[in-house]
Amino acid sequence: MKTKDIFALYSKFVAPNYGRQPLALTRGSGSVVTDADGKKYLDLVAGIAVNAIGHSPKAVVNALKQAAILMHTSNIFYTIPQGLLARELVKISFPSKALFVNSGAEAVESAIKLARKYQYDKKSGRFEIIAMDGSFHGRTYGALSCTGQKKYHKGFEPLLPGIGHVPFADFEALKNAVTERTGAIIIEPVQGESGIHIAPTEFLKKTRELCDQNGILLIFDEVQCGMGRTGKWFGFQNSGVVPDIMTLAKGLGGGFPIGAMLAKPAVMDSFGPGTHASTFGGNPLACSAALTVLKTIKEKNLLKNARDVGAFAKKSLEKLKKEFAFIKEVRVAGLMIGMELDRPGAPYVALCRERGLIINCTNENVLRFVPALNVTKKEMEKGIKILREALCQNIS
Repeated sequence: MKTKDIFALYSKFVAPNYGRQPLALTRGSGSVVTDADGKKYLDLVAGIAVNAIGHSPKAVVNALKQAAILMHTSNIFYTIPQGLLARELVKISFPSKALFVNSGAEAVESAIKLARKYQYDKKSGRFEIIAMDGSFHGRTYGALSCTGQKKYHKGFEPLLPGIGHVPFADFEALKNAVTERTGAIIIEPVQGESGIHIAPTEFLKKTRELCDQNGILLIFDEVQCGMGRTGKWFGFQNSGVVPDIMTLAKGLGGGFPIGAMLAKPAVMDSFGPGTHASTFGGNPLACSAALTVLKTIKEKNLLKNARDVGAFAKKSLEKLKKEFAFIKEVRVAGLMIGMELDRPGAPYVALCRERGLIINCTNENVLRFVPALNVTKKEMEKGIKILREALCQNIS
């Protein structure tokens, strides 16, 4: 099928709930994708931080041969891949137990339920959750309620009660919002969807102290910034501040759907039998893919690559900032890269696409790069060269 045929299929049969780029992709390898008409593109978005080790990596493809052995069972049974994956995630994060789901939003929903169940078991009377302005936690009802961007709320109110928001990284505002009913605080160590905003270490440390002093659970949403994206296994490791609960997804499966929620044992144990479940969560196929992603990141030293290529990108984009007055700021955390403009970014995304580069625009004016963790400096250099050509166009 050609691009026009695929567009026609979508127009007639697919829900119109996505703002899609006019591109129909059919193949991918590493950081290169091919459209239905045979044109190749350098992909520096990687499924929005999902394809952690590139498109169709052979290691993950081989791991999916697990399908011929045992594809799915109910979670009323034990399986080897799920147990091994839980052990590996705990090893590289913090003393915890893992619960497996299918997506980031489902991981956040699980975290909300766990926080409330834990506080209920303690008879603390604490059930409210404080989230951050600018945050993005997912599209399901609880996750949407925590999301601190009103544009996503429109048409879906009233949202889940007992959830409030304060300005991102404003400790005084957070402290003043805490009451005797506050049961949890949820933070992204790096906000991705609002344009790559990094929580200062001092803010996270003070928040941890505040939680400890008041019996409040600290939840870190690492759906986007986890799994090596910032150059550490998890974003919280850049500050040394350990959460009580952490959510994961996106890069965890390297393109195969899987999410996870980790929590300290004393917290996770509130989820006794019958309190929470996920039909497909942690099935052998998904866990086998995730185990392979972890192994590849370790063996290929991709955490260092994320730091090195991210540093190279920051230096290169700062040069562009000096060249183009309409670039307001460059924000980089490993391979979470945002370049804020003083104007809409969508036209530049289109110009880059025409030249064979895939990036995206978030928060209307931030050009975002979240490439595969094994992207090379040469590929990043090529991408920034194309970006510069696009920025040279006279768009006001």
